[in-house]
Amino acid sequence: MRAALAPARLGANDVLRVGFGGLRARPARVVLSALGIAIGIATMVAVIGISSSGKEDLLRRLDRLGTNLLTVKPGDTLFGEKAELPESAPQMVRRIGPVTAVGATGSVEATVRRTDKIPDEVTQGIAVQAATTELLGTLDVRTASGRWLNAGTERYPGVVLGAEAARRLGLDRAGGQVWIGGRWFVVLGVLRPAELAPEIDRSALVGWDAARRYLGFDGHPTTVYERSTDASVDDVRDVLARTVSPERPEEVEVSRPSDALEAKAAAAGAFTGLLLGLGAVALLVGGVGVANTMVISVLERRREIGLRRSLGATRGQVRTQFLAESLLLSAFGGAAGTVLGTAVTAGFALWKGWPPVVPVWALGGALAATLAIGTVAGLYPAMRAARLPPTTALASA
Repeated sequence: MRAALAPARLGANDVLRVGFGGLRARPARVVLSALGIAIGIATMVAVIGISSSGKEDLLRRLDRLGTNLLTVKPGDTLFGEKAELPESAPQMVRRIGPVTAVGATGSVEATVRRTDKIPDEVTQGIAVQAATTELLGTLDVRTASGRWLNAGTERYPGVVLGAEAARRLGLDRAGGQVWIGGRWFVVLGVLRPAELAPEIDRSALVGWDAARRYLGFDGHPTTVYERSTDASVDDVRDVLARTVSPERPEEVEVSRPSDALEAKAAAAGAFTGLLLGLGAVALLVGGVGVANTMVISVLERRREIGLRRSLGATRGQVRTQFLAESLLLSAFGGAAGTVLGTAVTAGFALWKGWPPVVPVWALGGALAATLAIGTVAGLYPAMRAARLPPTTALASA
């Protein structure tokens, strides 16, 4: 009795060799098919990388600016009218133990214009506000030109312009004059952007006493800014409203500006989800392209399949060969897409001034997605190739 013949085994090197051989025979088709995978992977990696870079920049900005800044603003009365903060609000906030700095602004019924020849209606969206001398230190903002208000200048007609206000007025440095409330004010300084208080960027800031004397300011603050120790922010937040207005604390609004930046990041995250969906669609299209390439490859290579089967190749070996080709094809596209997505992330981040960040899990996810697409796209063509009888394959070639 003769022993049954055992089929030869394909080692890992053999599988890779026959896989590469099948791809090398059709280079143009391979490149075009891999391109679909590359676009999908590049989109997903770039979207995740750009989103992560933006979040990292936000975290660094928050670390630099601090999350211990709170603002106090008037809310609404029971009758729906706008409430007022007491004139003593800044002084009352200073009495809270953990508070380290307090600054305030107050709205002034006046307009600022480049010259007195411009009509009153043309305000360019710039607000005139009274400001305390402690405001700049509380907000941790620096001057781009000139100097901030001090005990000597806050009583006279001088103004400090926010970054956006200066741009709209066509001024980039201190020393000029602007027309406010029917008289000339000397531009004492121009501020750098105030990231935690963007309303300051669009304001023309005059001294508290000067606003009373020259612009009819009533002395009621409209915003009080305060900083406290990091460990006590929540405790201070709980008592601010009752401290500012003991009789009507419900008419006082307390907020943390850094929360707005975090909300902005959350909104950007929702947009990132949409872009990831588009990347997934592109990846799906690429997978369909790979599957189509492999199906056509099976049809074109029936003679090769029949010859291999006639020489002793098993169905499993034929299936492994075509599945290996599909995985390699997807791997080429995935590798190219990962490199392209990382390069796009780095370029965009450097252009925006962000730290380039591509999470390791994103690269791992790209690899997993590539292998999954290659497996799914190559499974049916591989099974179809394995089912071809040798005689039928050779006869139809």
